[in-house]
Amino acid sequence: MNEKTLNKLEYPKIIKRLAGLASSASGRTLCQALTPSVDLAEIETAQQQTGAAFSRIIKKGRPSFSGVVPVIDSVRRLEIGGALSAKELLSLCRLLETAAQIKAYGRAEDPDQEPDCLSVFFDSLEPLTPLSSHIRFCILQEDEINDEASSNLKQIRRQISQLNDRVHSALASVLNGSSRQYLQEAIITMRGDRYCLPVKAEYRNQIPGLIHDQSATGSTIFVEPMAVVRLNNDLKDLFAKEQEEIQIILATLSQEAAPYASLILSDFQLLTQLDFIFAKGALALDMNASLPRFNTEGRIHIRQGRHPLLPAASVVPITVTLGDAFHLLIVTGPNTGGKTVSLKTVGLFTLMGQAGLHIPALDRSELALFRCVYADIGDEQSIEQSLSTFSSHMTNIVSFLEEADKDSLVLFDELGAGTDPTEGAALATAILKHLHQKQVRTMATTHYSELKVFALTTEGVENACCEFDVETLRPTYRLLVGIPGKSNAFAIASKLGLSGQVIDSAKQLLSRQDEAFEDLLSRLEQNRRTLQEEKEQISAYKKELELLKSQALSQQEKLDAQKDRILREAKEKARLLLEEAKDVADETIRNFHKFGKEGMSASAMEKEREKIRKQLSSVQPSMPAASRKKKPQDPASFKPGESVRVISMNLTGTITSKPDPKGNISVQMGIFNSQVPLSDLELLEEPVSYSAKKLHTTSKGKLKMGKSFSVRPEINLLGLTVDEAVAQLDKYLDDAALAGLSPVRVVHGKGTGALRTGIHSYLRRQKRVKSFRLGSFGEGDAGVTIVELKS
Repeated sequence: MNEKTLNKLEYPKIIKRLAGLASSASGRTLCQALTPSVDLAEIETAQQQTGAAFSRIIKKGRPSFSGVVPVIDSVRRLEIGGALSAKELLSLCRLLETAAQIKAYGRAEDPDQEPDCLSVFFDSLEPLTPLSSHIRFCILQEDEINDEASSNLKQIRRQISQLNDRVHSALASVLNGSSRQYLQEAIITMRGDRYCLPVKAEYRNQIPGLIHDQSATGSTIFVEPMAVVRLNNDLKDLFAKEQEEIQIILATLSQEAAPYASLILSDFQLLTQLDFIFAKGALALDMNASLPRFNTEGRIHIRQGRHPLLPAASVVPITVTLGDAFHLLIVTGPNTGGKTVSLKTVGLFTLMGQAGLHIPALDRSELALFRCVYADIGDEQSIEQSLSTFSSHMTNIVSFLEEADKDSLVLFDELGAGTDPTEGAALATAILKHLHQKQVRTMATTHYSELKVFALTTEGVENACCEFDVETLRPTYRLLVGIPGKSNAFAIASKLGLSGQVIDSAKQLLSRQDEAFEDLLSRLEQNRRTLQEEKEQISAYKKELELLKSQALSQQEKLDAQKDRILREAKEKARLLLEEAKDVADETIRNFHKFGKEGMSASAMEKEREKIRKQLSSVQPSMPAASRKKKPQDPASFKPGESVRVISMNLTGTITSKPDPKGNISVQMGIFNSQVPLSDLELLEEPVSYSAKKLHTTSKGKLKMGKSFSVRPEINLLGLTVDEAVAQLDKYLDDAALAGLSPVRVVHGKGTGALRTGIHSYLRRQKRVKSFRLGSFGEGDAGVTIVELKS
C-alpha cells in the first residue's frame, strides 16, 4: 500500500486513535507501525485476535498494561553479568507483577470453557513470582532499600542511628550551654554531609571548630564544633559502608534475575503484543465494529457501514456492493451529498480490514483482499510545481493506471473534473473503460451525465447515487445502488431564490436528450421511494399478523388446557361416585344373603331396604350424566334456545346455533362457548309443577296450564345491557310465576360481573321472588343465578 493512498483515505487518523488506546509505550509503538497486510492467513489471524480481545473486554473488562516498561537494555546487561540499578530492578519487578495480573485475567472462569486464539499468549507468560516478590521486599522505592534486605545493612543502619543520636546530643549541649549567645539561631543544620551550627560572624573565635560555609550576607558562618568532628567522620564512614552494602544487595538481586533473562524478555514481548491486540479490541468496542469476512474474488459487500471518523450520533450508514454482479460503480449526485464519504468508507474499510481491525458495519459484511489500493481524492492543485487541479489529478492517475490489475481497488473522486466538461466526460469514460476491460474493481464519483449513460449501457458497470432532499436542501447521505443520481441544480437554485425566469432560460439551453434523461431519473427516484414505502408497510403488516397469530395460538392453548382439565375432573368425579354406588350395591347383596340365612323378620328387612334407598338417593342425584344411559335424541329437536346437558363435561348450557354439516352444535355454558357433537348432548326435561288448583276448569286455570307448556325453566340474557336484561327478566318471571315454575335459571354469564350485579339488584326488589343464589358446579357456576319463586 503506497503512503499517498493511506493519507488520502485518512488511515493515519485511525492508527493515531488506535495508539491512544494502548497502555504501554511498546504497545503504542506496535500500533503506530501497523500497516495493511496482503497475506490472507495473516489477516485472518489478526482479525481473530481482535475478535477474541473484543469478547474478553465485553465479559471481563479491559486489562491494564501500564506496568509494561522497556526492559530490553536491562535484560541485555543481565545476560552479560552486569548489575542493575534499583530503578531497573523495580522495572523488572513491575513487569513480572503485570505478567501475573494478565495471566490471572486470561485464566478461564469455567474449566469447560473452550480456549480462544489468545489463550496461548496467556499460557506462555511466566510471572516468576518468587523473584518479583524478593525484589519488591528488598527495594521499597527507587531511592529506598529495606533495612531487612541484608543483616549487614541492618547493622550498619543501627550504628548510623546510634551515632546520629550522639551527634545530636553533643550539638544540643552546645545549644543549651553558655555558647548559645554566639549563635544566630538555636538550630542544627547540615552543610554537605556534616552537622553544623549557625554562628554569628563576629563570634567565630568563640566556638572552636571547622568552618564549612557562610551566608550570602556574611553575617552567619556555619561551624562544625570540634566536639562532633570525629563523630561526623565516623558517620561519613558508616554512610559509605551503607552504600557499599546496597550495591552488594543490588548485585545479588541481579544475579538472581540473570538466569531468567530470556523469560523476562519473552514476558515483555508477550505483554507488548497483548497490549497491541487489546488496543484493537478496545477500538472495535468504541466504534461498535464487527468482524468482516474476507474473500479473494474481489467481492465487497458492506452492510450499514459507518465512516469511523464521523460523529457516531450523526453518521448515516451506507450499504455498498461491488465486485459481484458488477465491478465498476459510478456514484452521482449533488455536492455535499456524501459521495466522497461513501468512496472513502469503502477504501478505509479495506485498509482497516487488511490491517486486522474490525470495521464499523453490521455482521456478515464482506471485504476483498487487494494487493494494492489506489486513490485519487481531493484537490491536488500544487502551486510549487505549477500544476493545475486537472494536471495534478492526471499526474496521480497516470502513476497507477497501468499498474492497477484485477487484484487492485481504484477510487476516483470527481473523475475528469477541472477541465472542459465535454472533454472531461470523454476522458473519464475512456479511463473507466480501460479499467473495466482489465476487470479492476473501481468506484468513481462524478457529475457527468455521460458516465450515468455509460453505466446504464455497459454490462458489469452499475450506477449509484447519494440521496438528496430537495425540499430541505439537505443530503440524506444514503447511498442507493442501482439508481443514477440527479445534480438537482435547478431545484437547488430555485429553493435558494434564483428567479424562475433565469431557471427557465437555463432549462431551454439543455438539449432535449439531456432533459428527457433528467426526467427519467426523476421518475426512477419517485418509483424507488414509492416501492420503499410499500415495502415498509408490508413489513409492518407482517409483524402485526405474526403478533395476532401468536395471540390466537396462545388463546387456543389455554382453551384446550381448560377443556382437558374439566374433562379430567368430571371423569374423576364419575369414577368416585360409581365406586361409591358399587360399594352400596355390594353391601346390599351381602345383607340380603345374610337375612335369608338368619330368617330375619319382614319389618327388619323393610328397615334395611329403607336405609339402602336413602343411600342410593344420596348418590344418584350427583352422579354425572355420563354414568346414566342416554335416550336416543332426534337431531331436529336440538334448536337454538333449548337447554341441554353436555355429557362429557357434566355441564348444562343453552344451544346458540343450529347443527352444522358435521353434526356439531354451539353451546353456551356460562362464559364458555364450545362446539359440541350431537352425540355428546342430552336435552333437559322441563320440570312442570302441577297442583290441584291448576287442573280447575276456570279460565285462570286454563291460562296456567297454557303457560306451563310454553314457558321454559331458563332465560338466556347473555350479550344484553342491564336495562334490556331487566325488561326481559321481568316479563319472564311473570310468565314463570303464572305457569307455576320454580326454581328457574337466569343465564347472565361471568364477564365483568356488571350484568350479574344489575340482575341481583333487580331480584332483591321483587316480591314474587322467594330467594336466589348463584349456580353450583354443574349448574353454570357464577354465570347462572337460580331463582326460587313464591307459590
